[in-house]
Amino acid sequence: MSDLPQNLDQLLAEWPYELGQASARLVSGADGRDVVQLRIDMGVLQMEATGRPDGLRPGGCDTYYDHLMSLAFQEGEEFELNEDRCVQIDREFMQFFHRRVAWLALRAFGKAITDADHTLALMDFSSAHAPDSDWAEMHEQYRPFVLFHRTQAAALVELERNQAASAVSAIDDGIQRLRKVFEAHDAADEFDDHPLVLKLHELKQAIAEHFELRPTLAQQLAEAIATEQYELAARLRDKLGRERR
Repeated sequence: MSDLPQNLDQLLAEWPYELGQASARLVSGADGRDVVQLRIDMGVLQMEATGRPDGLRPGGCDTYYDHLMSLAFQEGEEFELNEDRCVQIDREFMQFFHRRVAWLALRAFGKAITDADHTLALMDFSSAHAPDSDWAEMHEQYRPFVLFHRTQAAALVELERNQAASAVSAIDDGIQRLRKVFEAHDAADEFDDHPLVLKLHELKQAIAEHFELRPTLAQQLAEAIATEQYELAARLRDKLGRERR
């Protein structure tokens, strides 16, 4: 038995949990590799900085999603998501959620985008092969939240590059992706007032005001159409067409 203490008393005391605030840090593992730590209410989660957060290699692959893709290729039409595979998918969803939150807290926005893209790809695959619609919907309900995180991260990456206009464009792209999700789930009437959509509009407005950005012609055109100003929309469309020649 090691003489080292088995408890986490000192670690938790030195790094108190703050309710409602994501707190993370990047530290060195025993072999010098980077590991990500996320402070949670009852302790600390430690995750690998690359590959799958728990460091496992399912079937020799980087992630369980990669393993599933390999199995789908091998099994062909016989491939299905049985109970065990569904459980493993859920594990991977949760692991990547925690690490994505940690990356956002650490302002590692590029890494947050990468983990969000992994989650969205796994979600696409899971929904396409779901054993039933209820299981698929259990995961699909979180797609707007993942897209929200991804859009935030994409905009903040551009701001770090001092590209405010590109940050606004990233938000516009994210909002359009969110709109398609709502439309696909027959919830288009909920879109404009959804809290995540409103937060993205607030972020976009804050960036535009801080950097004194004027709306692009495309943005002005979209706004004119949305507010049914069709004569203005026609003029803007003509002007935009001339600029693109």
